[in-house]
Amino acid sequence: MLRRSLPRRPEARRILLGTLLSAIGRGLTLPFLFIYLTDVRGLSDPRAGLVIGWYGAVTLALSPLGGTLIDRFGARRVVLPSLLIEAIGTGSLALVDSTASAFGVATVIAIGGSAIWSGQNTILASLTADDERQRVYGLNFALLNLGIGVGGLTSGAIVDVARPVTFQAIYLLDALSYLTPAVILLTLPHVGHRLAAGAAGAKTGGGGYLTVLRDRPFRRLVIFGLVLTTCGYAQIEVGFTAYAVRVAEVTPRVVAWALAGNTLMIVLSQLLVIRRMEGRSRTGALAVVGAVFATAWLTLGAAGLIGTGNALMAALGVVACAAIFGFGETMLSPVMPALTNALATDELRGRYNAMSSMIFGISGVIGPVTAGPLIGAAGGKVWVAVVVGGCLAASLIALSLRPLLTAIQDGRLAAPADRTPEPTPA
Repeated sequence: MLRRSLPRRPEARRILLGTLLSAIGRGLTLPFLFIYLTDVRGLSDPRAGLVIGWYGAVTLALSPLGGTLIDRFGARRVVLPSLLIEAIGTGSLALVDSTASAFGVATVIAIGGSAIWSGQNTILASLTADDERQRVYGLNFALLNLGIGVGGLTSGAIVDVARPVTFQAIYLLDALSYLTPAVILLTLPHVGHRLAAGAAGAKTGGGGYLTVLRDRPFRRLVIFGLVLTTCGYAQIEVGFTAYAVRVAEVTPRVVAWALAGNTLMIVLSQLLVIRRMEGRSRTGALAVVGAVFATAWLTLGAAGLIGTGNALMAALGVVACAAIFGFGETMLSPVMPALTNALATDELRGRYNAMSSMIFGISGVIGPVTAGPLIGAAGGKVWVAVVVGGCLAASLIALSLRPLLTAIQDGRLAAPADRTPEPTPA
């Protein structure tokens, strides 16, 4: 299944290798930023939260600019400096010693990270044909989670709050990991340039984001994504953890096991899910994702009802919720970027991918802000009802998208296999 999921072009395979190696570095630091800022560098909890929130806000604000620059100059000229800036910013976290320096470093990291995801998705789209794109995006997501899991296990054995140098070490290693995909991209001089069609000026910048938003199928896809991620992904960091600890009354260690189970589910099932989804409706798959996410939250709600009455069953419910949610992710991760790029034109592909990545940024602001008050109402029952209802509403939106798509865009009809694009530098 791995061999079947690999892209045909060797350049795309090397890009995927860069994703895996950089994800290991990301996994080293992902769980520890809040702990590092508070317990090691002495920031108060509110100030550390503001720093993290500021990073998200800056990233979200700059994402549209990143998409525009990708379309105008090519993904290569945007991703390479972005990776370098991200490496400098991440490495500088090791030197943070005050609130002001933390805000400064978070700003640098946000500037670098604002265009990396959309740029890399654009590069992968330029290196893959329509008939293989969904498999490649799914494999990319599996490698991302595998790398984060390996990095997280490694840093868990290294870091020690009493020894700040251990945190400094993982941030420096994370910085080095961001240089890996940059080096790989430098070895591929013909990859990531603006397409010649865009240079000819046929549609370049034709309306920009207004043109993207006038695309009715894509606009419906964005609405679906906002509803699903607000009631899904955006609830993992705050809603899931808060409900599990405060309502289901499990220990933080159980939450850690649950997140590990989520990663394990993704890594073990992604390739099988990709294979089973071939030739099936993408909108149907998105509808199933909403139902799966709703099932995960219902399972967590059941764990909350059990609570301390049966600590073992509550813990199993929390872990099962994360695992079920991970299964839904394995369907969403290949379909969402594949459908985005099936709707995109080469001239506006960077903007389409930037808009798609902004979905997660917007929901990442809405979700955490609303989770706390909702969990505090009626013992968490209101929160469960809202997120379950939101996920099911997203399923209906996905089904309403099907009539707006062609059979090829929806994945029901395979695209010709001989359409692998050969990007030509402008």
